[in-house]
Amino acid sequence: MNIGDKAPELLGLDENGQEVRLSAFRGKRLALYFYPKDMTPGCTSQACNLRDNYQSLQARGYEVVGVSVNTAKQHQKFIEKNSLPFTLVADTEAELARRFGVWGEKRMCGRTYMGTLRTTFIIDADSGAIEHIITPKEIKVKDHASQILES
Repeated sequence: MNIGDKAPELLGLDENGQEVRLSAFRGKRLALYFYPKDMTPGCTSQACNLRDNYQSLQARGYEVVGVSVNTAKQHQKFIEKNSLPFTLVADTEAELARRFGVWGEKRMCGRTYMGTLRTTFIIDADSGAIEHIITPKEIKVKDHASQILES
């Protein structure tokens, strides 16, 4: 997905198995953030930064939805442990990650594997089009809410 592309209507199933649809956020800018894995240090820092600044984001017209390949049950634990006030999509087959172009080759400890590339898409409140992308090299997990607010 690139700037100007329209995001898909169906984003997937949330932590409760309910469909998450783009139209449910009409009138709000959507910060759709893709992250690698629940309960890891970087992903927890990012989620908690968004949690801590959630009211500021909402006051500026944003809604937040996180996406990872974790299961709904894992998302429920992550939400509960960190008191997250926003929805997490369980993209267990990486379908949405592939569609957005954020499923790719990663390297860690000399090992190469496929995984989610940490990326945030800002989606327009009315048209549903992508208006800004915060790329993996740009994301600061401990200050991500500020990056969204500045987009």
